[in-house]
Amino acid sequence: MPRQFENLRASELFCPRCRVAQPVRERLLLVLPQGDLMDYRCQACGTSCGTREVRHPPQPPPMMRPPRGP
Repeated sequence: MPRQFENLRASELFCPRCRVAQPVRERLLLVLPQGDLMDYRCQACGTSCGTREVRHPPQPPPMMRPPRGP
């Protein structure tokens, strides 16, 4: 069965300062080796409302060059 909801983005989240669901903006918070950590900020007041981790697909190992002959 295919994974339909693997990469969801929130458009509105509850803001603790505004005390109501507000539209949010997603911004890059931290770059990690396994992926990026995104922060959701309220568009009305700028308060952080949540985070999500975006995982990068695994990278294949680099190809080794054959040694040069004489």
